[in-house]
Order: sequence, then structure tokens, then C-alpha cells
Amino acid sequence: MTHPDPARRMVDAANAWLDSLDDRQRSAAVVTWPSDEERHRWYYTPTDHGGLPLQRMRPAQQSLAMQLLATGLSRPGYVTATTIMGLENVLDQVEGWQVGWGRERGRDPQLYWLRIFGEPSIAGPWSWRFGGHHISVQHLVVDGRVEASSPAFLGADPAEAPLLGGHLLRPLGAAEDLARDLVRSLDDGQAARALISPVAPVDIVGGNRPRIEDGDRLMPLPDVWRGRFADPHLAARVEAMHRGAEENAGFRPEHDEAVRLTRTPKGIAAADLTGEQQDQLRALLEVFLGRIPDELAEREACKFAGDRLRQVHFAWAGGLEPGEPHYYRLQGPRLLAEYDNTQRDVNHIHTVWRDPDGDFGDDVLARHLVAFHHER
Repeated sequence: MTHPDPARRMVDAANAWLDSLDDRQRSAAVVTWPSDEERHRWYYTPTDHGGLPLQRMRPAQQSLAMQLLATGLSRPGYVTATTIMGLENVLDQVEGWQVGWGRERGRDPQLYWLRIFGEPSIAGPWSWRFGGHHISVQHLVVDGRVEASSPAFLGADPAEAPLLGGHLLRPLGAAEDLARDLVRSLDDGQAARALISPVAPVDIVGGNRPRIEDGDRLMPLPDVWRGRFADPHLAARVEAMHRGAEENAGFRPEHDEAVRLTRTPKGIAAADLTGEQQDQLRALLEVFLGRIPDELAEREACKFAGDRLRQVHFAWAGGLEPGEPHYYRLQGPRLLAEYDNTQRDVNHIHTVWRDPDGDFGDDVLARHLVAFHHER
């Protein structure tokens, strides 16, 4: 039995979901193409991500929304994402059911939004975005192909939680363990290049910027939310959270300088790793790329196939032992992957995979626009 390609799966699932909506729901779910300003907004905080939230859908509509999400993720990626959504219930308990974020329930597994940009068709262009706390998934379809799948964010809070029988639930455990194995395998000379700061930043450095630029520094937490808080007490609390996190970590200006993003990658190049270490790096890359459907992940992996891997750099900040705040990034041509685990006593992970030159398919859309006008 043959399965349709990713673009066709997305078109069919998106239209099935849209056909189930009433006019009021559809007005929240769909915006005209390209709506560039909104399309380039993405979040990973418990803020309004834009679109129609699951809580405003009937159960059958929720199922159709999740079917669309599944077309944009691999099976392991979908399992991980839905586990992350369920962690909102655990986080609610961890916080004593007290965190509100200005709404009736602060930690809510139904506060995940789906939005369609344009009209889903195999020709396109159109795109879709699914997001909520610790999840942001987006894909662009142009000329019958899925042309962009980033930024792609997954996080977990708690990163580690107990299961029955002494087992642990660790949705992003591979992203932590493989990187720690790699950094611990480095000899002294390699480690001197890979370790860029003794203190880890308290979040991913790129934040939720729509575009990564040379010199970007760690963003204040209030900037990673949609708009500003109407409640001044809530605004002050979020600001205090960020300041407190930096103070507790001992994150100072010299550390901010050390971890800032630069066009020339920091850290150690794969060219300076042993063959075994390069295999470890490739396995770590697959954890980030493997969150999207296999066909799309294979296409992305071609960017780092063979000798191309030699240009990818690995940089680490913070401690090397489990339980110590830590951060790392993978950076190379058309690649920026970041990981951070510093918050909530080192039990709160953020991970993101980006293409600095092609996030949201901006490079593809620019070429498409030129070709379209040339044909006219």
C-alpha cells in the first residue's frame, strides 16, 4: 500500500479539519496568505499562540486537529509532542495548582492552537502552525512539496518525572544524554574549544526571534510572550522570574558575551572530532531532525551527509555532570539547534531546530515570487 507524500497528507488533513469548523471557528483558524507578520510569530511559552485552541473545538474536531499535527511529525515526534502536552497536568501539580497566567487554568493541555495560513492545496503556497506551551510546529507547502519545517521547538517541564516501578518519564532524554556523552568524550584540547562558558544561559539564546542574526543575545523572558501582560502584577512576576533565574545561575555579562550567537560558529568543528565522535554528533543531529516525517528528515539530513558534517560545530556551556545547569548548540550551514536545561532545578528542557537561512521557507518563497512574476 502506498502512502501519499507529506504535502498531500497535510493538504488532506488540513481541509478535513477546516471542513468541520463553523464560521466562527474558521474565522479564528484561518488567515489570508501570506500574513507575514503573524506567520513569523512563534512561541514556546504558555501564551496565546494564535489560531483556534483545542479547548474551543468539539472532540471530533480535536481529533482532526491532531491528525494534522501527526502529518507534520514522525511517529516518535508525535509521541513526544503529545507527551509534552500531557505534562501540563503534571506541571499543574508540581506548581500546587496555583499558576494562572491570567486565565482560568494556567497549565492546560487543551491550550494548544492551530492556525492555517492561506487555503490548503497541493500547489500552495500555504502553511500551518500548531503551538502551545513547549511545542511549536510549522510547515510550508509550495508547488506540491513541503519546503520548510522550521522553527521546530519541543520542550519538557518536568524534563524528568517518576513512573511506576522506578522508571522515569524523559521525553527529551536522548537530546540530553547523547550530547553529554559527546562532550565527555572530548580530550582536553577538544574540550577547550567546545566549552564556551562555565555558566549556562537560562534559556535558548535565539529565543523565539523570527530571524536569527549575528550577535543575538539571550532574550528577556517577557519578550518571549505575545504582546505585554495587561495585569501589571503578572508582568512584574515574569520579569522577576527572568532576573531571579540569572541571579541564581550566576549568569553575568561575560557569560552573555560568551554564548551570544555569531555567524561564525562557536565551539569545536566536527572536522576536529574523531570518527567515533562524529558518529555521536550525527546521532545527536538525528534527534533534532527526526522529529519531522522521515521523508523530510532524510532531505534535511542530506545537508550534513558525508564531508558536509565536518562544518557542523558543537558548543557547550555549564556543567558536565547530570543535575548541573547546562546548554549546548549545534551550528553549521543552514543549521542552528539549541538545547537548554537550567530552570526548575535543572529539570526543564528547551530544544529548537532552526534553519537561519530558510526558517518559514523565506528563501523558497523569495525564489517562488521571482519565478511567478517572471512567468507573468
